[in-house]
Amino acid sequence: MSVVPKLNPTGFTSKTRIRCAIGGQLSCTLVGQRIAFSNRLIFACLSRLSRNISAMQALHIYAGPKAMQHIAQNGLQPQDVGVVPGAAGGPKGLILGPLDRFIFGDWLAQSNHDVHLVGASIGAWRMATACLTHGVNDPVAAFRRLEHDYIHQHYELQPGQKRPTADFVSEQFGQSLQSFYGGRVHEVLGHSRYKLHIVTSRGRHVLGREHKVATPLGYLGAFLSNGVHRKAMGAWLERAVFSSPGAALPFGTNDYRTRQIQLSEANFNPALQASCSIPFVLRSVRDIPGAPPGAYWDGGITDYHLHLNYPAASKGLVLYPHFQKSVVPGWLDKALKWRHKATPFLDNMVLLAPNPDWVKTLPNGKLPDRTDFARYGTDLQARVKAWEAAASASEQLAEEWQQWLETPDLSRVLPI
Repeated sequence: MSVVPKLNPTGFTSKTRIRCAIGGQLSCTLVGQRIAFSNRLIFACLSRLSRNISAMQALHIYAGPKAMQHIAQNGLQPQDVGVVPGAAGGPKGLILGPLDRFIFGDWLAQSNHDVHLVGASIGAWRMATACLTHGVNDPVAAFRRLEHDYIHQHYELQPGQKRPTADFVSEQFGQSLQSFYGGRVHEVLGHSRYKLHIVTSRGRHVLGREHKVATPLGYLGAFLSNGVHRKAMGAWLERAVFSSPGAALPFGTNDYRTRQIQLSEANFNPALQASCSIPFVLRSVRDIPGAPPGAYWDGGITDYHLHLNYPAASKGLVLYPHFQKSVVPGWLDKALKWRHKATPFLDNMVLLAPNPDWVKTLPNGKLPDRTDFARYGTDLQARVKAWEAAASASEQLAEEWQQWLETPDLSRVLPI
């Protein structure tokens, strides 16, 4: 709160207004150099502040026009959902853990129809985790482990290093994936309902192999081409999607150069690691079994937020737990704001995202992100504490979504 003095004509302060963060005001009288505060008024201000914070809605619900019409006429049932995307975005995905646990551990489990899960980078890891549900295995437990493992990731620096090498990060991350999915890949590939699609970016021509000079030049070419037209970036990088055996892609592919590869026990881990391999932070994954030769990178480069042509191939709705309202097509489109707008590709989408004002209440006033590695440096415990606090606060997102499903309120659904 800030103290704003009000001056009388003689220049002496006769009254002071205290503006609260919630917009309310308190008045108190100046007696000499001392201000006599009313405990009752202070308590009233704090009580009001507490009520406003607790009443703040954490979850915003958005819908495309076709999805909005469907909700108005039928509400929303598990069997209405045909696709669930999972975006790239690194640590930002941590706030979606509670929603994932509710959606896959409870809500979608009430139906028995096929659902396509499309993921890039951390979104691919999340969607693959949703498939760990055979027998006594619990997707909720798997999602909790994913959250724990991601929060506690740590890369020891060698003397004189400012950041770990790409080789070291790739090696450590590959071991993490092996530990997480070891002996369980068959559960993912053989899931009776969920059809997984892992999005990667396959380098072409100069980006077909990693090189300390050619790779930066190749990405410069991709950047310049993308600035002219998104499709033009396909000359440098193509969308390579690794899909569950027999599963057709749940989106159209006329928007960008695309190829589909069948997932197998041999290529699951390499494909998932490739989907998470940020250029220059991790090494590309080369020559994945069953796929065309070349270097495979993070799926978020070509499809950052999976702004895909879902209506062309999916009759059901797209339920999208996301960390923001905008669905940015590619990673290189982040600065191109005109590409952040909704298109007909999102007409049948229901998007769940945090309220930006609620985000400001999280540690550091923002979502967890990769800048936190530099912010906290070697102070692992401080970063873990901040990320765990954000993940814990995100339980409110799942609670509000569950409440909305029980009593749908169309007035809370905003145009996407």
